Amino acid sequence: MSSGSTGTPLRNGNFPPPSYIDPASLMQIQSLELRAKTVVEGFFSGLHRSPYHGFSVEFTEYRQYVAGDDLRYLDWKLLGRSDRYYVKRFEDETNLRCQIVLDNSRSMAYGSPGYSKSDYGKTLAGTIAYYLTTQRDAVGLFRFSNTVDEYLPPRYRPGHLRRVLMSLEQQPEGNGSGILAALKSVTERTRKRGLLVLISDFLAPLEELEQQLAYVRATGSEVVIFHLVDPEEQNFNFSEPELFVDAETGREVYVDPQAGRGAYQQRFREHQQQLSQACQNLGVQLSTVTTDVPLEQVLGEFLRTRLRVTQTRRRG
Repeated sequence: MSSGSTGTPLRNGNFPPPSYIDPASLMQIQSLELRAKTVVEGFFSGLHRSPYHGFSVEFTEYRQYVAGDDLRYLDWKLLGRSDRYYVKRFEDETNLRCQIVLDNSRSMAYGSPGYSKSDYGKTLAGTIAYYLTTQRDAVGLFRFSNTVDEYLPPRYRPGHLRRVLMSLEQQPEGNGSGILAALKSVTERTRKRGLLVLISDFLAPLEELEQQLAYVRATGSEVVIFHLVDPEEQNFNFSEPELFVDAETGREVYVDPQAGRGAYQQRFREHQQQLSQACQNLGVQLSTVTTDVPLEQVLGEFLRTRLRVTQTRRRG
């Protein structure tokens, strides 16, 4: 993801190492907290074997020294106090305030890989919240459907991560997507600049989205968007004529996929381009993610984006 652009869409098969967990297997873990912990710990335990080792200077972790570790990262003060060798692999001060905004609308309930976009989105939100909490950053949550389902202001205190994860587990209270109203509400509640992470399938009209995102950016906050797409939504690889039901309105439409695939894919591309252009105009980070992509890969892209922003800010 590069500043003000869509970056490279994340799709399975691009470059995930073999150690990454298949999302279908990950979703079998009932506990959202354990899912998030598994993704974060799995990502960083495999980082030293990857070409990206060292990119996340924002991550702080102690582990016991093993032969071959770079002595520059040895914590000599801890050695003096404990007579044990520990490596502090990544270190930086962040003091970040992050508001995670999650789409809870009915369209997120669709899923072709055996789990829904909602399952994937909740796990992504929980993973980011878990990671940022390990960094001592303040994390908040804003869940919305056609209404505001719940708002938790950014906090860093004991028990707050558990509240965020418990909220993520709740079922949506509405039907449609009120993404514009949600962004307006978030903007009104924003008192300090920080980071806003928006996770949605964006299956809603986008005509006024750019204006609402502009209001968020006017607060001085950075915005990172994850556009979740089910593989079937993107490819429309249905073979037989079927009755399709709009998850949010209940409207029924009989569709012959063979006849309608071309028009559908064209509309889908136009919708993506509209979202991409709105983000590009405002310098918003946008990543299109198909829900068969390992969460470790998505977390890695998120951290690389954070690193680039941090480095740019320091150079400025």
